[in-house]
Order: sequence, then C-alpha cells, then structure tokens
Amino acid sequence: MNSKNLLIQKYNVPGPRYTSYPTVPFWKNDKLTQKEWIDSINVNRNTFHSDEISLYIHLPYCESLCTFCGCHKRITKNHAVEEPYIDTVLKEWKIYLSLLDFQPVIKELHFGGGTPTFFRPTELKRLLIGLFNTSNVDPEKHELSFEAHPNNTTEEHLQTLYDFGFRRLSLGIQDYSPVVQKAINRIQPFENVKKAHDFAKKIGYTSISHDLVFGLPKQHIEDIQSTIDKTLQLMPDRISLYSYAHVPWIKGNGQRGYDEKDLPQSEEKRALYELSKELLETAGYIEVGMDHFALKHDELSKAMHSKSLHRNFMGYTTKSTSMMLGLGMSSISDSWFGFAQNEKSVEDYIEVVNQGRLPVFRGHILSELDVIIRRHILDLMCHFETIIDEKSIVQPLFPEIKNRLSELIKDGFVQIQDQKVIITEEGIPFVRNCCMAFDQDLNNSTSGERMFSKTV
Repeated sequence: MNSKNLLIQKYNVPGPRYTSYPTVPFWKNDKLTQKEWIDSINVNRNTFHSDEISLYIHLPYCESLCTFCGCHKRITKNHAVEEPYIDTVLKEWKIYLSLLDFQPVIKELHFGGGTPTFFRPTELKRLLIGLFNTSNVDPEKHELSFEAHPNNTTEEHLQTLYDFGFRRLSLGIQDYSPVVQKAINRIQPFENVKKAHDFAKKIGYTSISHDLVFGLPKQHIEDIQSTIDKTLQLMPDRISLYSYAHVPWIKGNGQRGYDEKDLPQSEEKRALYELSKELLETAGYIEVGMDHFALKHDELSKAMHSKSLHRNFMGYTTKSTSMMLGLGMSSISDSWFGFAQNEKSVEDYIEVVNQGRLPVFRGHILSELDVIIRRHILDLMCHFETIIDEKSIVQPLFPEIKNRLSELIKDGFVQIQDQKVIITEEGIPFVRNCCMAFDQDLNNSTSGERMFSKTV
C-alpha cells in the first residue's frame, strides 16, 4: 500500500461535519423551553444590535425515497398535505413575530427539504407573501435560494420564485450513472437536469449549483468521470461535491437499500474525490471551503478570497448573519449563543404550532468556551486557518490542541505559526480532522456509540 493510501486510512475516522459547534449529539438541552430559546435570541440582540436574520424553511415532502438521503423527510404522493403544512409554517412565523421585540429584516432565505419543488408554485407563492408582508426584505440586496429536484421542477416553479427575488438554486443530481441511480432510487436522466438548468438560465438566475455526491453505492471511477463530464457541459456557477455519509444506525433502513460491500472503500472513495477535483479545477472551478467549488465570477469564490465566507446549517453562504431562524418540521435555529431544533415529525410539529407554541423540543445554550471554540472551528471550515488570542480562555487549552494536531503537523497537513493554526493545501481534505482537535466535547466523550460518518 502506498503512502497516500496509508494516510487516507490513518485519517478516515468517524468525525463531525461541523455544521454547528457543539455538534448535535452533544447538545445538552433535551427539553429546551420556549423561554430559554427566546432568552437566547435576546442575548443575540443585546450583543449584535442587528435586525437582520437568515431564514431557513424546511419543506419535507418527497414523492419517493432516495436511499442515500440523511435528511428529515416524509414520503407521500398525496399533495393534499401542501396547504395545511404551509398554513402551519405561517402560523409558526406569526408566533415568532409575537415573541420578538423587533421586525426581522430577512437577509438570507433558503427553502430546503425534502423536495421544495414538491409544492405547487401557488403554495410557495402563498408562503412567500405571508413572510414578506410581515418582514423587511430587499431581493436586490439579499440572497434568496432554494433546492430543486430536476424531475419535478417546472418553468412555473422557476418563474414564480424568480419574480419574488430568488436568484440562486441548487439542483440535486448526485450521479448520472443508471446503475448508481437505481441503487439509490433516484432515477434522473441528464436531459431532465439540462431542461431545468436551461429554464433557470433563460429566466435569469445568476447562480445555479449542481449537487453531486461521491462514495455512493456501486459508484466507480468511470461513473464520477462521466458525471463530471456531463456537469461541465452545463457549467453551473457552483458545484457541491458531498461525501456520502453512511449512517444507517441513525437514519434507519432508508440507507440500507444496498449491500455494504457495494460502497467504495476509503482509498477508492478518495480517488473519486481527487479525480473530481482535478477535472473541476482544470475547467476553472475554485475549491471553496469543504465540499464546494465555484467559478471565479460567483459570489462564493469572491467570499472565499475576501475571507468573508460564512457557514451555517444552510451550508456555505456569502450573507452572514448572527441569527438564523428555522421554520418547519425538524428545522434548526441558531442565535449564535444557542441552538433550537423543531419537532422531527410532521404530526408533532403541526400539533405544537396549533397550540400556539414554538415547536422547539431540544437544543443547546452555549457556554463562553463553546462560543469561542465555535469561532475557531468556523474559521477553519471557511478560511482554513484560525488565530488563538493570547488572552483567550482557549489559550490554556492550546498545548493540548497542538498535541492532538501533532500527527497532522508531522504529515504536512497543518502548520502552527505562533498563535495561528493553518491548514495547508494538502491538508484541506482533512479539515474535519483538524477541527476535531479543537472539539472539547468529542475529546472528553467516553461514549462508544457511533455518532458520525467517516471523515474521508
């Protein structure tokens, strides 16, 4: 086995993706109250003095189950569920407005899922009218985006959302191989993707992203080659290249639609990524943070260059706010000083909202140390470096952190210059491993329970 494969095996360990810190398995408030959550929002307001928020809305319905998916969703072909669900989201928004002492300014809005385009354009329009009539939003200065399934995204969907100011969309593709598509139950011809992509370009969308996944069952090097080749025929502004997270012990039988032996192992899986990266960079894409690529003209590339890139539960973003409110079943909200997650079943979510209460059921109020560690991990995930202030309460932990980083330093993936921790270009694929050295919860945990997918 060559040295490169040995390194892949060495660092291919279970680890968080760090969409939050502390990570969800270490949240300490299993029964977070409405008052605790609103108090956390008030701490944010008293600290940052800003009315701007990011707004995430979870639209959970899908007509069929994709067996690679780790999202909270509800599978149904019954579209009668649309109206009552939108009604409930608008009721939840009204509850927030009654509890907040300010009128939110929506700086960033994202529809995720599930499949947002499961919903009829008229229902999405009704949702947006309800939101925009009770808040401030300037589509020319804010970012509005949504996820779309190419198979059911119509020109009417695209035009309706464009008319409300949406300029960015993500098309979920994964892989174009018929064999892989069958394994993950996501049959989606290239022609469908091209149709949706071309519709969006014609209408005027300025940032189109294609979501791809490597490490899928039955996926081989020729499959990723073909997928990237087809993607480059359309040259989307952004590409998300996600590592398949195999966590069936968390997500149940949905990810068991294939045999374990069908999954590419660490060296083969890494080769899928390396080839993809090479092809994308040759075509002019720039690697942004973890899992993302963008063309030079795209705002994501510009944010990476200017070090203004931000990351939250919606992914990498150029519109940073200190507060994100999540509406809908299973959505997660973030006040910077606390996290709150909504009820994870549609029935429980609707029941609690109809009682006039916020549907939060668990979360975490961050300690002073949590907040500082969170900033370091965010800097590493966005900028591949972080500086530990000599007066910081993290300073006494720095020797221990450096010790955890020692192998990464020895292998040339991390450098330490005085108080600065720098991930080298060769170390970017192992950014999660670097962040793990800062993670106090992970390193203090004695649990043997499997919680995370592998880092490679």
